[in-house]
Amino acid sequence: MIYTQRGLDWALNFIDSINADPSKYVIYKQSRPIANLKHMMVTTTDLYPNNTAFMMKFPGTKEYESISFTRVLEEMNALGTALIAKGLKGKRIAVCGENCYYWCLSYLAAVCGVGVVVPLDKELPDGDLKGLAAAAEVACVFTTKKHQAMFEEMLKDHEGSMEYVVGMYTKPEEAGDVLSLEALIEEGKKLIAAGETSYINAQIDEEAMGILLYTSGTTGLSKGVMLSHKNICADLMSAPNLLEVLPTDRFFNVLPLHHTYACTCDFLVPMYKGACMAFCEGLKYIQKNLKEVKPTLFLGVPAIFEALYKTINKNIKKQGKDKTVAKVLKINKFTKKIGLDLVPKFMGQILDVFGGELRTIIAGGAAMDPIITDFFCDLGFRAVQGYGLTECSPIAALNPDKRELANPAAAGRVLPMFDAKIVDAGEDGNGEICIKGDHVMLGYYQMPEQTSEVLVDGWYHTGDLGYMDENRFIFITGRKKNVIITSNGKNVYPEELEYKLSLSKFVSESMVWADEDEQGHDVRIVATIIPEKEEVEAVLGADAPADKVLELLQGEVDKLNDQEPIFKQIKKVVLRTEPFVKNTSAKIKRFEAANKKLN
Repeated sequence: MIYTQRGLDWALNFIDSINADPSKYVIYKQSRPIANLKHMMVTTTDLYPNNTAFMMKFPGTKEYESISFTRVLEEMNALGTALIAKGLKGKRIAVCGENCYYWCLSYLAAVCGVGVVVPLDKELPDGDLKGLAAAAEVACVFTTKKHQAMFEEMLKDHEGSMEYVVGMYTKPEEAGDVLSLEALIEEGKKLIAAGETSYINAQIDEEAMGILLYTSGTTGLSKGVMLSHKNICADLMSAPNLLEVLPTDRFFNVLPLHHTYACTCDFLVPMYKGACMAFCEGLKYIQKNLKEVKPTLFLGVPAIFEALYKTINKNIKKQGKDKTVAKVLKINKFTKKIGLDLVPKFMGQILDVFGGELRTIIAGGAAMDPIITDFFCDLGFRAVQGYGLTECSPIAALNPDKRELANPAAAGRVLPMFDAKIVDAGEDGNGEICIKGDHVMLGYYQMPEQTSEVLVDGWYHTGDLGYMDENRFIFITGRKKNVIITSNGKNVYPEELEYKLSLSKFVSESMVWADEDEQGHDVRIVATIIPEKEEVEAVLGADAPADKVLELLQGEVDKLNDQEPIFKQIKKVVLRTEPFVKNTSAKIKRFEAANKKLN
């Protein structure tokens, strides 16, 4: 058995409860019970053996190669068998490298019968990666060329618990002191042919730590989030009830897989549903690869969709068709109701940018402007956003993919079989968002105090502030640790003001923070703003002096202040031309930046 009876019973009851309870706002009854990720891979392959699981351009090739679920399962079993033969049963296995089939295969082989998988951020400097590998007690790491020498150094110097380094693309004849993934697969196949079944028949403890994920915090402190198979499977079985995923779908992957958003939603969801995951070659190849892959689902962060939105509108404006497009989209809202869709006829070129078959756009990681969501919906796509945290595996809330049931202003609706509440709400109704369910983490690795601070009676205290309506939609207003408390006790949420500033075409990025006034007696709100270069130059000309740019930005802030109560008004504007300090999730390191006074 590849699952415990307790695990299977839980999965069956989970699915039955979703389907039986209409109050959970289930739209699609399309999930099947899975006790763990190995059970998922075996059953998906049984159902869809010849479906394409991955599409990838391997080094030296110009065309996408299709990899079937049958091949994935065969190579997963072979790789896992070889790892056990190397004495790695029950140990920590890291994966650190570029998004590719071998990254996913290494992850699956490690977690589905060997030990605990530890995805590491390939963008981190070597020193940080060494520290995380040592802290996680990693015994083996799968990696690519960028960090291979550093991990080899750890191996040679006997740093931490490192026993093996595996080169994902290392040829057997070039392996040297490292192992070759290709050679391990062949070794495992021979062991299986000889009757070795220790990996294939390995039973998974669904409630034990199976995944150790390190957060990329904005405070510089990484926490190891301990997740179980049960945590991940709960999200996998719940999310498709609000979002349609079909075995014929193709997901387009651009986000780094070491982040739990991409790992669960862009990788494991298609594996669960028998769908395909296609790898983008890199951000500069997005438009080219979209046409080649012809995806049906595209996950990204708001910045990606905002860039596409701006590019599309800029091209429309250059062609002098902006008024025509606006008119077509307006009329189409009415004609679609009688079965006449004007978009394919009048805006076919725009749809072709996405490959011509795109159905759903999903944004996560930050709030997406409802204007952009509506624009993509007007083009005929299902454009939704969700709310997730690593500690929730990560999906906590998701907007339904049916436009009439979604709320583009909300972060999402609480998933079926999970719960949420708002605690310590203030006069404005905002309080801390707390989440409860089988997707909530086991805790922080070797951090009992930090764990007890956020896990209270089964409720995960997210640190996010917001409110929830009667339909279980969650609205986020800011981070608890970022709240500015004015001298009269009022709460100001920097993220809210930053979002409103972002609506100005002259603002590229901003950060709102608190400082003392000149007398040092009162708190004043400051906005440090990076201007949108092209828009500013269109008004002021190239090489405009800083004081003129600041004056222009001050005018935009004044417009915002006119709409805000006095306690929320921005009292000072700081012009910034250098990028903000950010973590590898592209989020501003708020406190580090604030300490430098953001100038």
